[in-house]
This record gives sequence, structure tokens and C-alpha cells, in this order.
Amino acid sequence: MRTNELGQPIGHALSGWTPRSAPTTPLLKGRYCRLERLDSHRHAEALFEADQLDTAGESWTYLPYGPFTAFADYRRWVEQVQDGQDPLFYAIVSTDRREPAAVGVLSLLRIQPEFGVAEVGHVHYSPLLQRGRAATEAQYLLASHVLDDLGYRRFEWKCDALNAGSRAAAERLGFSYEGTFRQATVVKGRNRDTAWYSIIDSEWPAVRDRFTAWLHPDNFDAEGTQRTPLRPA
Repeated sequence: MRTNELGQPIGHALSGWTPRSAPTTPLLKGRYCRLERLDSHRHAEALFEADQLDTAGESWTYLPYGPFTAFADYRRWVEQVQDGQDPLFYAIVSTDRREPAAVGVLSLLRIQPEFGVAEVGHVHYSPLLQRGRAATEAQYLLASHVLDDLGYRRFEWKCDALNAGSRAAAERLGFSYEGTFRQATVVKGRNRDTAWYSIIDSEWPAVRDRFTAWLHPDNFDAEGTQRTPLRPA
């Protein structure tokens, strides 16, 4: 164990570490989808229509906003967030369809280039995206951008501890559970305990290999059904 001159344990030195760049790219392209900087003129109408397929509004339960029942309200929300740098919002445009369309949203937030840390959040998938391969590829594209392109050390996922779907997704995608922050915040007038997950740079190569193997066209039949599921190591 590394210690200082007083014999106290300290973290290992990061030889050559320098602050990284902040994410600025407007487009990330994959095989089944692309991530485009969220824009009300290009994306709001398609996103709103796709979201209306969730008639019960279940996909909005753990987000601090929504559901939106009027297009004007949704467009106003997009206009409020689209130019922000943290959170940095992307529309998920599925190209794995006859007509490519924006069918979901996610973002990078809590971006700390000086430490090489960023978080994926504000994830909202419409029914047209849920459980499809474009949904998984969208997460891969963002993780790869942060950990490969920008050279960050840590990529985070946080969610309501009661959100079983989000927790299962984090583990399926290769994030490691780190603990739960009790009474971390208040969402829609309710207490929220927050579950923390992460992928760090030393883990990423193995996680990336599982992503690329799963996303390969040979892993899907003619109807797009997976042959082998994506599983954590």
C-alpha cells in the first residue's frame, strides 16, 4: 500500500494525468441509432408522439418532470434544456426502423473534466425504443464517447433505489453497484434514495467487448431478436 512520509495510506499517483475535454460533439453514430444534440425543431414533435404511446405515463414515474399531455408543454421543456452544457441532452434517433425517428432522450450530466467523471441521466425511452437493440446501442455510444473518445476515468449511473427497471438495466449494461445514498433528494414531493453505479476505465475494455459482441448483426435473427443476451461478467 502506498503511504506518505507520515506513514498514512494514500491513493496511487496518476502519472501523466491531465484534465480532459468537456463533451461537445453534436452527433454520435452507431449501427442501429444515432445520438443528436436535442433540438426542438428537429426532435420535439416525433418524441412527443412516441411518448404518447405510454398511455399510463409509467416511463415518467422516476423523473422529476413529465408526463407531458400537451405538445406545447413538451416543446417548452425541450427548449429549456436543449442548449445546456450540463446536462448535455441528446435525442436518440432510431435508424433501426423503416423511417428513422427520434424515439428517446438521454444526457450527460455532472460533467467533471478535471477529474474525468461524467454521468448518464435523464434517460427517457418511449415505447418505440424500449427493449430494442437501439436502446442498448444508445447507452454504448455515450459510454464509449466518455471513456474512449474523451479518456474519462469514471462513468456513472444513478437512479431511484425503487426503480427496479433502471437498476436491472445498469447491471445488464456492465455498471457496478456502489451503494445507496439514503434520503438523497426529493422528487415530485416524494423521498428518493439514490442507488449509485459506475464503470471505471480499467473495467471498460471488458464491458466494451461485451457490448460490441452483443451489438454485432450476427447476434440477431431476421426479426431483430437477440440470439445471445447481454450479460455482465
